[in-house]
Amino acid sequence: MADLTSWDPENEQSWAQEGKKIANRNLWISIPSLLCGFAVWLYWGVITVQMLNLGFPFAKSELFTLAAIAGLTGATLRIPSSFFIRLCGGRNTIFFTTALLMIPALGTGFALQSKDTPLWVFQLLALLSGFGGGNFASSMSNISFFFPKKQQGLALGLNAGLGNFGVTTMQIVVPLFMTFAAFGSLSGEPMVLVNTSGTLIGKIPAGTESFIANAGFVWLLLLLPLFFLTWFGMNNIRTQEVSPDIGNPIRSIGLITVMLVIGLVTAALGLWLMLPESANGSGFGVPKEIVLVLVVASTVFLLKQLPGKIGSSLERQYKIFNNKHTWIMSVIYTMTFGSFIGFAASFPLAIKVIFGYSHVMIDGVMTHDQVNPNGPSALMYAWMGPFIGALIRPVGGWISDKLGGALVTQVCSVVMVISSVGVAYYMQAAYQSPTPENFFVPFFLLFLVLFAATGIGNGSTFRTIAMVFPKEQAGPVLGWTSAVAAYGAFYIPKVLGEQIKATTPEVALYGFAAFYLVCVFVNWWFYLRKNGEFYNP
Repeated sequence: MADLTSWDPENEQSWAQEGKKIANRNLWISIPSLLCGFAVWLYWGVITVQMLNLGFPFAKSELFTLAAIAGLTGATLRIPSSFFIRLCGGRNTIFFTTALLMIPALGTGFALQSKDTPLWVFQLLALLSGFGGGNFASSMSNISFFFPKKQQGLALGLNAGLGNFGVTTMQIVVPLFMTFAAFGSLSGEPMVLVNTSGTLIGKIPAGTESFIANAGFVWLLLLLPLFFLTWFGMNNIRTQEVSPDIGNPIRSIGLITVMLVIGLVTAALGLWLMLPESANGSGFGVPKEIVLVLVVASTVFLLKQLPGKIGSSLERQYKIFNNKHTWIMSVIYTMTFGSFIGFAASFPLAIKVIFGYSHVMIDGVMTHDQVNPNGPSALMYAWMGPFIGALIRPVGGWISDKLGGALVTQVCSVVMVISSVGVAYYMQAAYQSPTPENFFVPFFLLFLVLFAATGIGNGSTFRTIAMVFPKEQAGPVLGWTSAVAAYGAFYIPKVLGEQIKATTPEVALYGFAAFYLVCVFVNWWFYLRKNGEFYNP
């Protein structure tokens, strides 16, 4: 039975009889669906490194725009996605949004078969990859309704943590699949590496053949079975608190489509305002901070204009914006998840650009385009950061269930301040050195500490949200805060790209450290003061 007309996970008897089994089945189908979403959303971080290695005719700064485009779109699509479960039902939502991932996966595969594919095609595909980023908000909102409050920390931690594993899975699977013609003639003609590349196993020398199109096609191996699993294995909860008036699946799919199109259009307009003409933008150079505010505000406004029950239902859910804790948790979750997702998107290309080139003074000018034969392979190391961050996230939820979310978040914030200052120091040293590889180990280890702190903080923050908000608001708040935080996937690659172009990549990390310091104070003021409204939720 796809629709559950009564659902009360807090009732221990019905939970033990059948509730637990149903909830776990939905969770374990949700996790691989979310994993694919993260993989397709963030695969540009790896694909662009290999495009550089294969000599695709694009500048480094143009390649950084692809990860930023996917980041901005994915974050923007989380805004409508926050409200899908109430309006359209969990099963209908997860089925359709997971099926949509096949479009960018197929398109990317075909586009990468030729170096003559123009930049705008890759930009359009990066825009559509945002479907994967949007899926997190609806997935988390959906799972939060299936489990009793005392188990939500672990259930949400598993869904998000193993879903976040999509980043690591992608950073391991894509380089491996690019080494052979996995799909026969569909893998396209092999291209020859002009730079060294690598996989989890080791370096790959220049002159080796590569099948970069597999980076898109490989996800169909998971997406095709999930097409059937989500439809036949998941449930809509048709109760008053969750999804009371969803109608038939066709109506739900139509409504999801309309709401996603609104997000895609506002994101595309924001990108056009910001990007230079050389990257198919307007050339107006509108600052990225103004673009973010415009995109978020216009998306929220346009969704509210939708007719009938949709607009009125959204109005009810928009009550979360009257609660100051919605905004406080948005800031704190941006520190943890925004950093995790932004660093995951930009880590491979940052390693490549900072350590893959020798930084040599020629005629009094520092140059950064001489290939460093001793540089570490970005594709060999980059997967470890997101791996640690995702692996440790459920641990963050579990520790927070025992010690309190705000206390765990506070410790993570302090660690993030210290480690990001350390990363900045070694970045600066490497970017001024003809032998940057000498600084790679401390840079890399500090970055792993930073990833670990973001992972634990992701788990602790979600625990705090589950405790601070009433049940009807907790789902939309989880979705909304994750939407705001996901702009890290746009903002961090954009800032890093700009600072690398200005030859001062360390400035980006010093800026992030200053933001983390502000969050240390905000978290203490609202959630760790003895006489505050909430103490250590």
